[in-house]
Amino acid sequence: MDDLQSPFRRRILLAGLFPDLQRWLEPVPPKPNSFTAWFDAAHRDDVKMCSDLLARGFDTNTIEPERLDTALLVAVRQGSVKVIKLLLSTPGVNLDARSRNGDTSLMLTAYKKDLATAQALIDRGAEINHLGWTALHYAATSGSVSMVRLLLDHDAYIDAESPNKTTPLMMAARGGYGDMVEYLLSQGADLQAKNELGLTAVDFARAQGRTTLANFLEARMRESKTQSPSRN
Repeated sequence: MDDLQSPFRRRILLAGLFPDLQRWLEPVPPKPNSFTAWFDAAHRDDVKMCSDLLARGFDTNTIEPERLDTALLVAVRQGSVKVIKLLLSTPGVNLDARSRNGDTSLMLTAYKKDLATAQALIDRGAEINHLGWTALHYAATSGSVSMVRLLLDHDAYIDAESPNKTTPLMMAARGGYGDMVEYLLSQGADLQAKNELGLTAVDFARAQGRTTLANFLEARMRESKTQSPSRN
């Protein structure tokens, strides 16, 4: 009799006497709410779920609380190509929404070297130039000359300054991307620019052990000073 007093024993007994009762005894997992389903779908590139939620009136610019991401930011981070395409075709989508750390969809796309999505964002009016870190900084950091060229072709400011006045050229030098450094210089990047610590692109290269690149930049700097018209 004592054994029958335990919940587990009673459950086994009831299940044996009433087989159909077993399914009622199993816990029912909660159904995901629209908020959870929306961001999960953006993460998994589930375009059907996103389409269904949009058709029911879900706000495409809803923000999740952890990173302050919109679904577009989530989709870009994850490379959810189908959801990105859907969201970019949705009226009112905020192309320039920022994550908690200031990232925009175009900045993330530039870092991920995703030329097709970057072009689509630009075609739909995504902001290229703004205060602080920009898509061009991120492209320079990633090492993608093609992405840098795309952004410059659409009037990205070549000497954009981060909050501490770091330029895209400095980031390219830091990464040791010689081809990108040469391309930026050919497009007019300021080799003399200094950040708030007084560091130039040469210093960025040297600090990362990019000796060959640092020497190249120093030679270019001396050359530019020699060619500069003298001031009387």
